[in-house]
Amino acid sequence: MNHFHEDDITGKAYDSRLMKRLLTYLAPYRIAAFGCVAIMLCAISLGLIRPYLIKVAIDSAIVPRDMRILNLIVKIFVAALAVEFVLRYAQAYITRWLGQRITYDLRMSIFSHLQKLSLSFFDRNPVGRLVTRTTSDVEVINETLSAGVVTVFGDFFVIGGILVMIFVMDWRLAFATVSVLPLLVGATAIFRLKVRDSFRKIRKKIARINAYLNEHVTGMTVVQLFCREQHSAEKFDKLNGEYRDEFYRAIFYHAVFFPVVEILEAVSLGLILWYGGSRVGLGAIQIGVVIAFIQYAQRLYFPIRDLMEKYNVLQAAMASSERIFGVLDTPVEIPDPAEPYVPERIQGKVEFRDVWFAYNHDEQVLRGVNFSVEPGEHLAIVGPTGMGKTSIINLLSRFYDVGRGAVLVDGRDVREYDKRRLRKNISVVAQDVFVFSGSVSDNIALRNPAISPEAIKKAADYVNASHFISKLPDGFDTEVGERGNRLSVGERQLLAFARALAHNPSILVLDEATSSVDTETEMLIQDAIRKLMVGRTSIVIAHRLSTILNADKILVIHKGQVRETGTHEELVAKRGIYYKLYQLQYKDQLAATG
Repeated sequence: MNHFHEDDITGKAYDSRLMKRLLTYLAPYRIAAFGCVAIMLCAISLGLIRPYLIKVAIDSAIVPRDMRILNLIVKIFVAALAVEFVLRYAQAYITRWLGQRITYDLRMSIFSHLQKLSLSFFDRNPVGRLVTRTTSDVEVINETLSAGVVTVFGDFFVIGGILVMIFVMDWRLAFATVSVLPLLVGATAIFRLKVRDSFRKIRKKIARINAYLNEHVTGMTVVQLFCREQHSAEKFDKLNGEYRDEFYRAIFYHAVFFPVVEILEAVSLGLILWYGGSRVGLGAIQIGVVIAFIQYAQRLYFPIRDLMEKYNVLQAAMASSERIFGVLDTPVEIPDPAEPYVPERIQGKVEFRDVWFAYNHDEQVLRGVNFSVEPGEHLAIVGPTGMGKTSIINLLSRFYDVGRGAVLVDGRDVREYDKRRLRKNISVVAQDVFVFSGSVSDNIALRNPAISPEAIKKAADYVNASHFISKLPDGFDTEVGERGNRLSVGERQLLAFARALAHNPSILVLDEATSSVDTETEMLIQDAIRKLMVGRTSIVIAHRLSTILNADKILVIHKGQVRETGTHEELVAKRGIYYKLYQLQYKDQLAATG
């Protein structure tokens, strides 16, 4: 995991720039948000009236024993409760509705952007980390923009409303009530200082756990085959322990801060009872005022505690938003040109002109590669592993851009093409076939409505895949499981061939496509390939020379350069690199005939 970029723990506890960007996701629902705030303020106002009604009931009805006034106040009190209940219900529903809408929009933004990024981005970022961005981090933002941003206005309104009410009733007792607030401000400042980076670190730890889990669950076969369960568990235990310890630190700060708030609240209530009771004894105020002050004081500390909780959510939201916007701000390294070339159909001529390419700037994979393939020709590329063969296919499909030189299709630089239209005309069958969850038909057509069930079946027949599909429980409607785990390696290979054929490419690329199948299946595929290549440009990367003996042209790639070019017979006659590869694979047959 150290090969990937780590998430930096930087930034502010509150970043106005990030918050403005987050609020843009709330902007489409501004009417609902403003309505929610208005409903909330009405509900809060009704809640603030209740202690004052109790004060009036005590001083104006209970003490003078006026039942008429008491009955009226009780009716007003009950009516206020009923209306407040309705308003609170509406507020809760709208805030959660807003949260889900924002979550939906934000996840769609992330997923849509991820699909535009080049393969080099995914080389640098583990899948688990990207899953965390789209799930856990978005949930934190959801909580902030729905319950957090909307209700924080309510908390400030409650505090302001209570302060107004108590100072209007008795300013002397009000000063006694708020005399402990400076201590609370100091405790809050210390608390904020201690938890500033805690949530960033927690998000970083959970991203590491997700990345590790994704990698090891996906590779569980290898883990068990090589008996690495104990090692994997120890590594996970370390990651899990780091996450737990970071949470412990955050819990410790909370465990200290909130009892301090409770103590200060108790001190405030004690001051009200002491000072307010003495003034009642002197006849300066009425008993109802003291009782109202006690209730207002209790209500005053609730939004303060709630604001601290919102601050915690804000901490997590700033950390999550840094990560989310880090993904969204990742530039598209392989952009479409301003005016892309969008041909209806590609003829299939391919040319590499002095192509240099490196995944890392200091290590060239291709060095001055030159070759051309005419429409309908069959080109084979051979050479040792890691010498740049697959890189040629990546450049042709424009998953990466060349460092120097140019890749041309039908005489145009691939950088001039609309990427989608270019790739629609190229079908690639790789050695490691990726199969999606879903049915056999879904995996052949990739849910493309333009590919009919008849075309799907025809493609499967063409590559002789129908013989195994017909044996499946539901035929083409059979669910293949996650990553196609219900199919054998050979069956997944045949499925990939049917997928390539169904999309009717102008250029067919086979990247070690027959290296994982048995001899019988390979014979069936070779028969399908011969039929498929008619009228199509085909590029075959292969270790098995038996699959390319009839190629129109063979390139031998060695250390990123084209070292030999020619037909099979011509290359054997040269007795160079190709001849050595041929000898290694056919030494037994050559010895028997020699």
